[in-house]
Amino acid sequence: MLSHRGSVGKPMPGHNMKILDEAGHALPPGEVGEVYMLPDVGVGTTYRYVGAEPRRRPDGWETLGDMGYMDADGYLYLTDRRADMILRGGANIYPAEVEAAIDAHPAVRSRAVIGLPDEELGNRVHAIVDATSPVTAEALQAFLAERLVTYKIPQSFEFVREPLRDDAGKSRRSALRAARVKA
Repeated sequence: MLSHRGSVGKPMPGHNMKILDEAGHALPPGEVGEVYMLPDVGVGTTYRYVGAEPRRRPDGWETLGDMGYMDADGYLYLTDRRADMILRGGANIYPAEVEAAIDAHPAVRSRAVIGLPDEELGNRVHAIVDATSPVTAEALQAFLAERLVTYKIPQSFEFVREPLRDDAGKSRRSALRAARVKA
């Protein structure tokens, strides 16, 4: 993994892995899609994850909704979760990419990016930001305009003073979204 910075490594011996697009076609190295696994011994649960049930294709390949890509050497890079993807006007937006751009701002301590309902485009990109010093939504949008294509820049910002990660260090985007859609 050290020679492939950012990867989570290669599949374990005895497990096959492939990256598929939305139509179920295998993707070449470097292209982001959904991560599927199948053990050499055949169909069956390939890995366990508390709180999630795998989706199984008719050919036995399973996924938990992780999105990522493999490089030419077979190393896996995770980019996000399918459930967290924001669909805005037909474009797929991965929150992790937007969050990484927001993290580069010196005033930001932590952040979470979620999709909120939008009547015209399906969803709008919403950023929840915990800042260490005053920063405005306009300043963040200008900062992000240098790092992201226009449709990925959050249309709305919410500034908070509470941690955005749980005790395990995870941002629970689904819970953050549910709290805001309900409100």
